[in-house]
Amino acid sequence: MIFVDFKEYWEQINHKNAELNSLYSSYWNKFSDFGDWQFWVVIALMLLPLILLCIFVDRNRIFELFFFGYTVHVLWNYVDIALGRSGYLVHTYFLTHLLPNATNMTASVLPVCFLFLYQYCSKQNKNFYLFSLLLSAAFAFGYALLEESLGFTQYKKGMNQFYIFLIDIGIAYIAYWFTKLLVKVKSKAIK
Repeated sequence: MIFVDFKEYWEQINHKNAELNSLYSSYWNKFSDFGDWQFWVVIALMLLPLILLCIFVDRNRIFELFFFGYTVHVLWNYVDIALGRSGYLVHTYFLTHLLPNATNMTASVLPVCFLFLYQYCSKQNKNFYLFSLLLSAAFAFGYALLEESLGFTQYKKGMNQFYIFLIDIGIAYIAYWFTKLLVKVKSKAIK
C-alpha cells in the first residue's frame, strides 16, 4: 500500500489499531481471562508485591523510595512496550487487553523488588551496584527462564535472558542515579 498524505496514514493506523485491539480482546477472552489459572498467577504477581510494599516500606523515606520504584516502573514499561511492538518479547498472558501486556511485572514485581533492594542497600550501607547485579541475574536467569518455560513469555528475533539481564541492570542503575539526584536536590533545597 502506498499512502500519499497524512490523513491516509492515520486512517490506516487507526483501522489497524482497531483490528489489533479486537484480536487482543478475543485472545484474552479465550486464553487469558478469569477462567484460566494463568490469569490468577498474573493477578497474584500484580497484587502480592503491592501488599508487601504497603507492609514493609520504610515510611520515613516513602517519597524517595516510591520515586525510585516509580522510575523503575516507568522505564521498564517503556522498554517492554518497545520490545513488544518490535516483536522481541511477547507476553502471552496478561491482566487485561486494555493495559500493556506486562503490567503485572512492570508495575508491581520489578519496581517493588528493586525498591526493596534500594531500601535495604541504602539503609544497611551495602553496595547497590553489586546487589542489583545479583537481583538482575535472579530475574533474568531464574524468573524469566521460569516464565518462558511456563509459556508466559516468548523471546523472538534473538532476544534472550542475557538481554533481559542487561536491561534490568540499566534500568536499576538509571533509577538509582535519578533518585540520588533527587535526594541531592532536595537536601540543597532544605539548606
